[in-house]
Amino acid sequence: MTAHGALSWRERAERVVPGGASTGSKRAAALYGTSEPDAPTHFVRARGCTVHTADGAELVDLTMALGSVALGYADPGVVRAVQRAAAYGNVAGLSGTREVEIAERLCEVIPCAERVRFLKSGAEGVAAAVRIARAATGRDRVIGAGYFGWLEWWTEGPGIPVGAHADFTPVPWGDLRALRAAAAQAGSSLAAIVLEPVVEQLPDPRWIAEAALLCEGLGAVLVFDEMKTGFRLHTGGFQAYAGVRPHLAVFGKAMANGFPIAAVVGQADVMDAARHAWISSTLAGESCALAAVGAVLDRHARMNVCTRIWRTGQQLHDALGRAIVTSGVTGVRVDGIAPMLMLRWDDAARESRFVQAAARHGVLVKRGAYDYAALAHDAAALERAEQGITLAFGELMDGEHA
Repeated sequence: MTAHGALSWRERAERVVPGGASTGSKRAAALYGTSEPDAPTHFVRARGCTVHTADGAELVDLTMALGSVALGYADPGVVRAVQRAAAYGNVAGLSGTREVEIAERLCEVIPCAERVRFLKSGAEGVAAAVRIARAATGRDRVIGAGYFGWLEWWTEGPGIPVGAHADFTPVPWGDLRALRAAAAQAGSSLAAIVLEPVVEQLPDPRWIAEAALLCEGLGAVLVFDEMKTGFRLHTGGFQAYAGVRPHLAVFGKAMANGFPIAAVVGQADVMDAARHAWISSTLAGESCALAAVGAVLDRHARMNVCTRIWRTGQQLHDALGRAIVTSGVTGVRVDGIAPMLMLRWDDAARESRFVQAAARHGVLVKRGAYDYAALAHDAAALERAEQGITLAFGELMDGEHA
């Protein structure tokens, strides 16, 4: 720190990292609603559900790294598996045997999985699934509902030419009429319908069933983005939880408890199009992330991790509800489902002031999106979170009444 004078870590980051963070959701403005928050932006150590910040604070983390950690930070079993893998060499000029072993194990726990390809992030995983669907069908048009990462096949913004997503039609999540209309317009050009199966709430079964029927009728591919739902709602994702089987699905995040990996899985006849569609990444099959997946699979085999996450999430839901009642704060409610819930505010400015106050009182809360339950959120952590949130609500109201 001395070489950089009195600059904070946020200020140092702004000098050398455009936006201040390589992950968009971890930019100061995304975390706290302002580019100069009175709250921490960098950590030095994370263990269990506690994050130690660069300025010496300890926070109970309810964000769990955007849902990528469901067991706990630095989980001992995962760490040991990764260390062993690293000691034997993370990559080589050949594919590692662990790539085959983990693919076989995923086929055992994910209903639609008959074939598996690995990549490093959810964004490229869903992009790969779309490419496979297009290659399998020989068609271009894709319909989607949800968030699928930063790549240009589906989104728009600076630096993205209009033509990059000209064959993509977005529809509002859960809107049956819009889905039917988009499918009717696409007709025989429809390659795939890509859905986040859960967006803040469990879907109406008719929504999922209609997507499946439309794909069946038009000869298109149904793709589930299970990045948030896999190894959280159920080991095998929403499809295993709800008993609905897509043609393709993409898993990641909690699958490796925070290590970078994504798995595109699906029916053999569709996935075999990946033999001809060029999808490749130098580090797709690196051993450390695969070892982390193996350790997570081991934990899920030994205990019902997802049942525990649902139970813990309900306890967190109840704790947040009590904090609202105890403090008397208005304009906020607990929303979502137990494994992935949120504090929904009527006023974005009040929410920004609250998340900064929560950090000052020892709790890291996600602004504008999900908080996630993890096994590491034990009774003591939940109590600390409830106390900190209650105090943050009180501070918010005190400031408004001053």
